[in-house]
Amino acid sequence: MTDDNQSGVTRRNFVKLTFAGGALVLARGPGAIFGATETPLAANPTFKIGGDLTVNRLGFGAMRLTGEGIWGWPPDRANAIKVLKHGVELGVNLIDTADAYGPDTDELLIAEALHPYPKDLIIATKGGNTRPGPGEWVPNGHPDYLKWCVDGSLKRLKLERIDLYQLHRIDPKVPAEESVGALKEMQDAGKIRHIGLSEVSPEQIERARKVAPIVSVQNRYNVEDRKWENTLKYCETNNLGFLPWLPVGGGKGLSSGNALETVAKAHNTTVYQVALAWLLERSPVMLPIPGTANLAHLEENVAAAKLQLTPDEWKKIDSLAG
Repeated sequence: MTDDNQSGVTRRNFVKLTFAGGALVLARGPGAIFGATETPLAANPTFKIGGDLTVNRLGFGAMRLTGEGIWGWPPDRANAIKVLKHGVELGVNLIDTADAYGPDTDELLIAEALHPYPKDLIIATKGGNTRPGPGEWVPNGHPDYLKWCVDGSLKRLKLERIDLYQLHRIDPKVPAEESVGALKEMQDAGKIRHIGLSEVSPEQIERARKVAPIVSVQNRYNVEDRKWENTLKYCETNNLGFLPWLPVGGGKGLSSGNALETVAKAHNTTVYQVALAWLLERSPVMLPIPGTANLAHLEENVAAAKLQLTPDEWKKIDSLAG
């Protein structure tokens, strides 16, 4: 599904999804169970990041379009281009990337495939993580480095302004206020529209918000991994977009033989589609960004937005929190 090696469950045929228009956002309290008795797509199809960027709630994470170890060019560059183009054709209008993916190659691929961009397409990128080698990630939150990162992303993506720029990680060696302050300077210079954070606690978000407006958070979160539940609740309370990475477990996948598999069989679908549907119903600020380098998996991911879970199914899946 999200990962190309996770195909153990028989896939259902894809029914082409047409995202509903508009900008309906439901006002729900923190921790509220969204949906469960109504189709997520029809009830809450979009979210406004920063109050002015309307996105379809199921986006696309472009990280896996790089080489092994998230390093270098993909083995099939033409296929990566097709995946990006097809995602937009299916209605995806939020693509998440980072300068660290490749590094650089992911942003270059996006520009090659999609520039000039459709007017409603939002490219969200990140900076502040360096890549010494394949599979290696080292934070660098020094202000000068972050400003250099922003300029580099602008050039590679062929943009004059980045709609959503996210601090990839808070560098423990640099005060967060200094890192966010650098992004605020770039925002004031017109190079960034909105600022987001990644892998942060509510307390860290509060500190950052004293320096600059924060509109989104990207933390690891899925059915079985809810370490950042308190951050999700903070985002609900403050109407910040929450972009869960590893939304279906990443390379480790999801456990088999549990409620996910039972529900998947009942709906003649995959456990990964069920996991994405659960996320969409979990919170109105949830903006999953599943990624894949496979066209069929991409179609399945997008189709998950139309999957309707019963209240009982939702509760059984909710009990899987590890």
